[in-house]
Amino acid sequence: MLDPARYRLLTFDCYGTLIDWESGILAALHRLLARHRVEPPGDDELLALYAELEPAAQSGDYRPYRQVLAEVTRGFAESLGLALRPGEEHALADSIADWPAFKDTPKALARLARHYDLAILSNIDPDLFEATRPRLVGPHGFEFAAVITAEDTRSYKPAIGHFWRAIQTLGVPGAQILHVAQSLYHDITPAQSMGISTVWVNRRGDRDGHGATPFTEAEHDLEPDLVVHDLRTLADLLGA
Repeated sequence: MLDPARYRLLTFDCYGTLIDWESGILAALHRLLARHRVEPPGDDELLALYAELEPAAQSGDYRPYRQVLAEVTRGFAESLGLALRPGEEHALADSIADWPAFKDTPKALARLARHYDLAILSNIDPDLFEATRPRLVGPHGFEFAAVITAEDTRSYKPAIGHFWRAIQTLGVPGAQILHVAQSLYHDITPAQSMGISTVWVNRRGDRDGHGATPFTEAEHDLEPDLVVHDLRTLADLLGA
């Protein structure tokens, strides 16, 4: 078990951990396919394709996440035989404001904020995150100590730039940080490589496949410090 008194800062991945990005991605893609009168493949197939397209679009020199998602959308169009109309390449990015928070997110974050500083480490653009922020805070009114985006680090997780930025910006040593995330690929692996404690929020539970998150063989060797299925459980275990 984790020692709750050890940590000063909880850092969170946002999309996939706090926000139900798979539901958001699927809703946006289904709307796009419906406009083109294309019968969608199964949801698992769509999410698996996303897990291939997004890391490829994030490779190479940094570019804003809106551009990354435009490239992902064009990849879907090519794979599914769509001829995108002008502006439709932004279908995924434009849908982010509608992506729902998991039901446990706002209350659990508010509970944790009474005991720890909270920070967001996200592969996102700042303006896109601001559309999401109200869904995280809800009526509770807490503040994040920092929101660190890919624009800040000029890199995308699983690169370690977000984690270094948190340490440098907030002045908290890695040994006093607990990183909370759904993605073994994007978050748990790089955090552990830096000696940061990790909580894997297994949002998919017993469902087959990896959803929108890429799989790597390194996952077989990962041992998060704690595994939970939701944030309420985490708040309970930390005594918040």
